[in-house]
Amino acid sequence: MGIIGNLTPDQLHFFNSQGYVVIESFASPQEIDGMIKRMDHLLLHFDFDLSTSSVFSTKDQQKRTDNYFYESAENISFFFEEKAFGDDGNLKQPKELSINKVGHALHEIDPVFKKFSCSEKVSSLFFSLGYKRPIIIQSMYIFKQPGIGGEVVPHQDNSFLYTEPQTCTGLWLALEDATIVNGCLWAITGSHKNGLVRRFIRGEDGVYFDRPSPTYQQKDFVPIEVQAGSLVVIHGDLIHQSFENQSPKSRHAYSLHVVDTDGCKWAQENWIRRKVEPEPLYVS
Repeated sequence: MGIIGNLTPDQLHFFNSQGYVVIESFASPQEIDGMIKRMDHLLLHFDFDLSTSSVFSTKDQQKRTDNYFYESAENISFFFEEKAFGDDGNLKQPKELSINKVGHALHEIDPVFKKFSCSEKVSSLFFSLGYKRPIIIQSMYIFKQPGIGGEVVPHQDNSFLYTEPQTCTGLWLALEDATIVNGCLWAITGSHKNGLVRRFIRGEDGVYFDRPSPTYQQKDFVPIEVQAGSLVVIHGDLIHQSFENQSPKSRHAYSLHVVDTDGCKWAQENWIRRKVEPEPLYVS
């Protein structure tokens, strides 16, 4: 189809050796502003019921996963921070400062996020990574709210979005500057070479990990501090995390996860079980 890969040989080498690569100025100021303003609009019109609100937690995913979460695979759904609620069960701050993330089909349903997600530069990036028939399997707008932005524990994306063979790659776009202070990404460089540690399985009685998490040493992680507009490309087996945001500044990001469907099988045990197959970004 004539797409020219936009990763240079040096960037590909860095990605293959380190498990991630940063592309600065991937999104323009206009694109960033458009996505932030669009999310402001979505939040403004988000009407919620405290009795049925869904909370997102990477520390307790098995307990927190419910039908609302399952159905979010093909919807635009809102998930609150664990620390957003007081002892009385009410929000401690306005709803727009209480949301952990919005997902998981922004890229399909919302025109602003779809335009960026399906842009030629995103398609071109995956073409340069060797994808044949890539699909976006999920998207997330992540807030990392001031003071209460929750920790994301060490994990690998392939654990949740497993294909045979494994093909998941994550795109993490900084919509605001991401620093050590406000909860940037951290990664164990080169850890993708050690393979997949465990899988997140959806069974008849809910979801569970097929084995316990290893213990990681914090000294092995390096921070990935980036400016707004920078894109972090993440190998599906890279071990990465982020800490709580205890600062007064938010750390908004837009994340996509892509898998290949050419000669690759989507695992039925994954938490995402779509009713409608996603359209590919392209077919090479």
